[in-house]
Amino acid sequence: MKKNLQKFYSIFRISFQQEFAYKLSFFLWRFRNVMQIFLVFFLWSAIFSNPSTEFFGYDRDKILTYVFGILIIKALVLSARAVDVASEVASGDLNNSLVKPINIFKYWFARDISSKALNIIFAIGETIILFIILRPPLFLQTNPFYLLAFILSIGIALLLFFFILFITSAVPFWMPEAAWGSQFLFIVVVVEFLSGSIFPLDIFPAALQKILYLLPFPYLIFFPLQTYLGSLSILSVLKGLGIGIFWCGALYLSMKKVWDKGLKAYQAYGR
Repeated sequence: MKKNLQKFYSIFRISFQQEFAYKLSFFLWRFRNVMQIFLVFFLWSAIFSNPSTEFFGYDRDKILTYVFGILIIKALVLSARAVDVASEVASGDLNNSLVKPINIFKYWFARDISSKALNIIFAIGETIILFIILRPPLFLQTNPFYLLAFILSIGIALLLFFFILFITSAVPFWMPEAAWGSQFLFIVVVVEFLSGSIFPLDIFPAALQKILYLLPFPYLIFFPLQTYLGSLSILSVLKGLGIGIFWCGALYLSMKKVWDKGLKAYQAYGR
């Protein structure tokens, strides 16, 4: 146990330092997130120009809290070094990870945590600066149940995104040329759109919402924010946590199965 923790810490520390080796990529990621928040903030500010306006069950305070919450939660959930796994599979560099004396999933999860640690530090700083500039009215949750459920939902979201990343990263085992495409399709298109990181999912028709809530994607960003805002009943929160836990188990087993098959087909192209 102690040796595993030491390995985890060593990987975390080295990966944290390596984050600064990709300064341009890191700052472009942060700049993109901040610009997205600016655009969404002014969009919703225009819609809620009258403080008494309510739209899709949101008032001005809650919708702007949702917008700022996106910045924080994306830094925790959607920032991940595991996005590099697909390119390593395609190039043959995965060999470097396979020969390390640690489980490959634990290795990349430790790297993910280091990326999230750095991103959350910047996200908090950006949020403070944006708050000073924009002075938005924000909603503060004080109910202990919703705060605890919010923390649990973030933990579930971290695992969900990690499993989804590894499943999509397995595509290059069979189609090496699809490494970039598979990541772009899932992260930029499917995950961001269906997770609620662009707009709240409850603006969709009720029938479509019921379908979306059965998928893992809303539990990455939308569900945690809805939980924090207290927009869900206690029963709905417990149900959402249960669905999230179910998807964690299902995706974990799927990830293991897909990777076992992928490693058997692995040809280490480029090596």
